[in-house]
Amino acid sequence: MPAGTLYRGREGMWSWVAHRVTGVLIFFFLFVHVLDTALVRVSPQAYDDVVATYKTPIVALLEYGLVAAILFHALNGLRVIAVDFWIKGARYQKQMLWTVVAVWTVLMLGAIYPVLGHAARELFGS
Repeated sequence: MPAGTLYRGREGMWSWVAHRVTGVLIFFFLFVHVLDTALVRVSPQAYDDVVATYKTPIVALLEYGLVAAILFHALNGLRVIAVDFWIKGARYQKQMLWTVVAVWTVLMLGAIYPVLGHAARELFGS
């Protein structure tokens, strides 16, 4: 690996890829969200039907994925800011990435019940 490359093939590159992928996923969610919300002006009944489909356990899993994407994108964005603007950021980018992963994991474990609790009750009873 050439000297001076910070990301190529290492943790930083995968963080870069994950940041872009989560950004695209969040954009797609926002696009669909705006469209389905706009549906209320066209047909309130159609809007109600669409919203009813969102109350399924499968959609709860997708919501958990959305929470995962938003949290990673936000935390990694803070890491990118630190790498760019902190004078020692590039030196500690690997440690900061693993800190992001650790914080993300803890937050995702904490989000299991609030996000997936309804789906679990729906599937297995209360």
